[in-house]
Order: sequence, then structure tokens, then C-alpha cells
Amino acid sequence: MDDRTPHHPDVRTIPLQQVLEALVDPVRRSIVRQLREADADIACGSFDIAVSKSTATHHFRILREAGLIRQHYVGTSRMNTLRDAEFAEAFPGLLDAVVDAERNAPAAARRPARA
Repeated sequence: MDDRTPHHPDVRTIPLQQVLEALVDPVRRSIVRQLREADADIACGSFDIAVSKSTATHHFRILREAGLIRQHYVGTSRMNTLRDAEFAEAFPGLLDAVVDAERNAPAAARRPARA
């Protein structure tokens, strides 16, 4: 294992509340949707999200700590994978519902709220 690879919690130990809090943010839902629709792992800088690098890093950390994504390095790129099968076992149907809702939401509802 690469020393740069962060800890990934066991999905079965994650409380539902933490998962729901991770999925409440539209940027994080977009990341989950893009990973679900991708044919391969996606590098952190390759997502279609309009946030700064530091904000994106925060969103990826929240998703990883909630057990939703797995991150690993390929060269200098931090790659992201949706932990779909593990998640379906721990929370049946949850990601299907979230991704379907995200796909069908009006564009304005998918944008983060401005402070």
C-alpha cells in the first residue's frame, strides 16, 4: 500500500447519519453521480465541479470518511472510486435513490447555495 493512501473506514461501521450528512451537499452528490456514471476511476482534478482545489479536497475527505469513496494514487494523481458494492450491501438502495434524484434534479437545485 502507498504511504500516501488515506485510511478508508469499514462501510459497515459508518452510521447512517454520517452518510446522509455527506450526501446533503450538492457538490458531493455530483461527485458520487459522476463516479457512478464513469467507466473508470476519476482523478480529483477531473471532476466537473466548480469549486476551488482546497474546497474539493474537503468534499473528497467528507465522502471518504463517510465510506462512499476509495482513493488511491496512480503516479501523482489521486484517483477516486465509488464503493458501490460495499455500500449497496450496507445501505441497500440508498445510492441508487441518491444518484437517480441527482440526475433528475433541475440544474438550479444541483448548484451549491451561495453564502
